[in-house]
Amino acid sequence: MSDTRMTFKEMCARFDVTPRTLRYYEYIELLQPEREGRSRYFGPREIARMTLIMRGRRFGIKLEDIRQWLMIYENDGTSAQMQAFVEMADRQMAELEEQRQQLDEAMRELKELRDETAGFLTKAT
Repeated sequence: MSDTRMTFKEMCARFDVTPRTLRYYEYIELLQPEREGRSRYFGPREIARMTLIMRGRRFGIKLEDIRQWLMIYENDGTSAQMQAFVEMADRQMAELEEQRQQLDEAMRELKELRDETAGFLTKAT
């Protein structure tokens, strides 16, 4: 076995995911490890794909979008994949900005309610 291959357990540890998550990524064809008997081995391609998957998840990108993006590389090459990434990133940044605005509004409302409640407590004592 070469140093560039990882076992199932090593992949879980390296990427801090549960076995269930790794099996799910395999089930939905994000990953396609080599099989030797009942063992699975993840080579450089799968390790690179997992790195990209984890980055995408960190940014809140849906697994289906990640899957399609990875397929573009295999079908159309690097340039098409980079263009698809730019578009995907633009969509996700807009969504994150909207979420930030909603979070800011919720925090403002919570602070107002907290301050109002604290004011009642001060008057009551």
